[in-house]
Amino acid sequence: MPGRTAILAYALPAVPLAAVALPLYVIVPTFYADHLGLSLAAIGTVLLLIRLFDAASDPVIGWLSDRVSPTFGRRRAIFVLSLPMTALSAFMVFWPPSTAGTGYLAFWGILLSIGYTATLLPYTAWGAELSTDYRGRSVVSAFREGATLLGTLVSIALPFAVGMKASDGFHGMAAVAVLILIALPAFGLIAVGAVPEPANRSRSRLSLPDSLRYLGHNRPFIRLVVAFLLNGFANAIPASLFLYFVSERLGAESMRGPLLFGYFLCGILGVPIAVWVAARVGKHRSWCGAMVLACVVFFFSGFLGTGDTAAFALICALTGVLLGFDLALPPAIQADVVDCDTAVSGEQRTGVYFAAWGLATKLSLALGVGLVFPILAWSGFATGSDAEIPPFALDMLTILYAWLPILPKLAAVAIMWNFPLGEAAQKELRARIEVSMPVGPPSK
Repeated sequence: MPGRTAILAYALPAVPLAAVALPLYVIVPTFYADHLGLSLAAIGTVLLLIRLFDAASDPVIGWLSDRVSPTFGRRRAIFVLSLPMTALSAFMVFWPPSTAGTGYLAFWGILLSIGYTATLLPYTAWGAELSTDYRGRSVVSAFREGATLLGTLVSIALPFAVGMKASDGFHGMAAVAVLILIALPAFGLIAVGAVPEPANRSRSRLSLPDSLRYLGHNRPFIRLVVAFLLNGFANAIPASLFLYFVSERLGAESMRGPLLFGYFLCGILGVPIAVWVAARVGKHRSWCGAMVLACVVFFFSGFLGTGDTAAFALICALTGVLLGFDLALPPAIQADVVDCDTAVSGEQRTGVYFAAWGLATKLSLALGVGLVFPILAWSGFATGSDAEIPPFALDMLTILYAWLPILPKLAAVAIMWNFPLGEAAQKELRARIEVSMPVGPPSK
């Protein structure tokens, strides 16, 4: 595993990448609805269609990142080539003209989604291959996800610090757009220059259909990705509704920025705690425990009402710490799952696996937005007007925000609790990979 300086350089691009991810699903819907006049149902539909269109690109980019092997490195080459497209399309989405409509959001949103995939996919595969050690992978993941949370904090602070009251001139989303346009290429080049290309342990070459077939037969991966999809869906629902819950249910619009900032600040604290706990009880059990605790804590948010800002701040702090487990541990488990496939297929296809991982992430986020916004619109919840929101709509907001996410989270726990790939099994897989001896993956 590279030294800490190299790992830190590797983590740098996660800062601007995080500034792309969170605003797209938390702030952009609210901004386009409140300031550009788009309906919540239209925004939810567009974001869902963007992800469905993008779904076709994920396996292709993942396969290419495994198969293209220039001298510069198969992970680093696609990563660095994708940076301009990602930075420009993010700039256009986050700083739209006042006349922007659903067509504008759909066009630039699709380009952003494809560019983001082409950047993030080889980037995460790169990190998964930097270490072959069960615990070392948690360290690499923790550095990257810690930088992700730092970028998230910046993307939260900038919009509210600069201001979100108008869509013309230099507003808060425009500040995020400029940050991404400058920082993403700059930090990406630093990482490429300072971090080595991981060793390729492939012994054979597979076609794309064969790659997908091996992926489908990797039972630990199927369990992991289903659990990740369910947990991601559970997290996407409150993430999409956070701003509305704070302003309309709690009556604390001025606290939206500070509460969101505090949540992700506590997430940074949770990342090293997650690594420490995982080193003692294992990654999958640590993740399951964090999800159960998050359900218990978050359950009480459904009983809050106007003026309960202090109680909600405590809930944000506690669930923020648990967010560190959600971010740091699943990608480290995913790196272990790839070893199951490498030992069987003979080709190290981390790119294909993280393509499926990225697709699950996008689907969970898109399903969250695509589900809750139309339901809110059906309940009578409307923005951008002086009309009072009906009590039924506020109750629906509470149910969707606080209690609906608990069900998929508990389902994810049930899937992962007896996960078969622990530290001993992973070490055995790595030993057999190093001596090129095929071995079947765990069967449960």
